[in-house]
Amino acid sequence: MPLSRSVPLSVLDLAIITNGSTATTALRETLDLAAQTERLGYHRFWLAEHHNMPGVASSAPAVLIGQVAAVTSTMRVGSGGVMLPNHPPLVVAEQFGMLEALYPGRIDLGLGRAPGTDPRTAQALRRSASPLSADDFPEQLGELVRYFDEPVPGQPEPPVRAVPAAGNRPPVWLLGSSGYSARLAGMLGLPFAFAHHFSAENTLPALALYRDNFRPSAELDRPYAMVCASVIAADSDEHARWLAGPGGLSFLRLRGGRPGLFPTAQEAADYPYSALEREFVEARFASQIIGGPETVAAGLEKLLTETMADELMVTSMVPGHAERLRSFELVAKIAA
Repeated sequence: MPLSRSVPLSVLDLAIITNGSTATTALRETLDLAAQTERLGYHRFWLAEHHNMPGVASSAPAVLIGQVAAVTSTMRVGSGGVMLPNHPPLVVAEQFGMLEALYPGRIDLGLGRAPGTDPRTAQALRRSASPLSADDFPEQLGELVRYFDEPVPGQPEPPVRAVPAAGNRPPVWLLGSSGYSARLAGMLGLPFAFAHHFSAENTLPALALYRDNFRPSAELDRPYAMVCASVIAADSDEHARWLAGPGGLSFLRLRGGRPGLFPTAQEAADYPYSALEREFVEARFASQIIGGPETVAAGLEKLLTETMADELMVTSMVPGHAERLRSFELVAKIAA
């Protein structure tokens, strides 16, 4: 059951560390996943930034992007995203200017305005006790983008140059889970990626804000919106639900302030959920696309129709590398 409208299909990965595994194994599996999804025709492969989470190895997207780009050849590789409040703009410009210089035309710089972690870890990253406000993000973004500008003959040299960023600017995306970044991306004429996988209730309002506020720019003459969805595909609905269990339990523990290694499917099945916890997990599953090929095809078609997305990004939090690869393989067949 192919989709009624063909759009590029992409991947968001977190390099999850499953209970009983290691960070080394998780990172090696991410590299293999990138190579395999490139073979399946996926358009881009993005790495998330998370800190102080034992079950997520993707804490340094710029490092991992370089490794993924080295084991692929055609797929775009980028950050989904770099959480700009955590980093000096100069450092981000240097890192992504270097990546673009090494892999010209293949790097994406996706930026988020939230720290993506707890307050104490955010303070350790910034080396400051003063939290950034929403008003700081446009200023940080402007500073970052200016570092990619090449010197203009006859104009004064900038006091600080980001080498090799000048002249090596990758496409800049804004990421969001609410209306703030959507509106800003539209006003700046930048592509926008929405985190439907954890903020489904805000998806349609944010996309409307983005399109309503869009102003053509040197980067885009029309809006370009990508929607990231949590998708778990298997050969049957029953098996897909079994594979989805660990993601539900992991999110429950995270929300309870108890993040840990990503559970196995058996661990999730054996967990003694209270009625309230079961309700929480089921609500989480309701915004995801989980099932066999026909169920997933219907879910993707509904999402595409409702959002009118220009591109779909898939994240699949599945324990077991073979099962995760199978999920991406099934989604690729559906979208072909």
